[in-house]
Amino acid sequence: MPIFKWEAETKKGKTVKGELEAVDEKIARLQLRRKNLNVLKIKQKPKDLFENVSFLQPKITHKDLVIFTRQFSTMIDAGLPLIQGLTILAEQCENKTFRKVLQQITRDVEGGSSLADSLKKHPQVFNDLYVNLVAAGETGGILDTILQRLAFYIEKAEKLKSRIKGAMTYPAVVVAIAVLVVGVIMVFVIPVFKELFESFGSALPAPTQMVVDMSDFVKTKILYLIAAVGIIVYLFRLYRKSVSGRKQTDAIALKLPIFGPLLKKVAVARFTRTLGTMISSGVPILDALDIVARTSGNVILEQVIYEVRSSISEGQTIADPLSESGVFPAMVVQMIAVGEATGALDTMLEKIAEFYDQEVDVAVDALTSLLEPMLLLFLGGTIGGLVVALYLPIFKMAGAIGG
Repeated sequence: MPIFKWEAETKKGKTVKGELEAVDEKIARLQLRRKNLNVLKIKQKPKDLFENVSFLQPKITHKDLVIFTRQFSTMIDAGLPLIQGLTILAEQCENKTFRKVLQQITRDVEGGSSLADSLKKHPQVFNDLYVNLVAAGETGGILDTILQRLAFYIEKAEKLKSRIKGAMTYPAVVVAIAVLVVGVIMVFVIPVFKELFESFGSALPAPTQMVVDMSDFVKTKILYLIAAVGIIVYLFRLYRKSVSGRKQTDAIALKLPIFGPLLKKVAVARFTRTLGTMISSGVPILDALDIVARTSGNVILEQVIYEVRSSISEGQTIADPLSESGVFPAMVVQMIAVGEATGALDTMLEKIAEFYDQEVDVAVDALTSLLEPMLLLFLGGTIGGLVVALYLPIFKMAGAIGG
């Protein structure tokens, strides 16, 4: 449907502007009059030539989702009708992609669909966790509270994700710079020195000869090397998509000497926060565990959670299968067991999540402190070794002349 830009006057004489979607201008004016607005100007917005090219459209970020969730919660808490709240949020949304999603949701709700069912049609924006919590909020009449919890959960989850990305990005950037610098030296710098060495007419020291041979190899085979790297990355991603490949790589990731403990802490924090949020919101525990398993991000952890779900369906506890998994520390298992026994599992899970959020922060800081000197040593050693190897013949000649 076309979008109309409008300018109108309220009953108090205040001029307001906005955009709305309607079949034609007549319907657009009617919608504005229903809101007690006196239309001053209205015209159809020109069509975006690239509106159907998805990769050119702005992406919906976690920040957009958090702002929408908090504002929607406030509106519902203030007693604003659901459709009116969605309409206002759609009109004021600056992200064009998100605005279209909200407008579609508004139309679905106006058509008689529940909010949860309307959100479910947009899985790229609203995941299973979001949809199920909203459904629980609608059923229990506590949608505003649920939305507040969701906003808090998304913020915490995104902060945790950002910390991990930060920890992984630093070493990746340093290694990429090292590879780039070494590549430039191999392809452009060493050939210049090679011509100089050949004019000496004497045998080169072993380190220098090795560097020159490596340069010749890289220079002549660079396209093959780039192709080989691309093929390896492609095959690895293909392997990761298979069930056995995903299982094996996820298991290896949890056992890595430096990153493994950090990934386990992240897994515990994510599991406890997600499950705690869903239980406290009134989602049945079996449904909650099913969603937590599918959003865990690790096949090994997903299997553990499904074992927990199976255990509960047979009348057993959560703690027993967790203790046998080897992923969850004994302290976490004991705290969950206490939470089950006292009937305060959601509160206990929230406390565990807060504790492990702090543990992740400490682990990331420690990892960064450990990696910094190691990466600097690697970078300095690699480039320094090349420079020394290149200058060895010059030092040798200078020594011969001096002797």
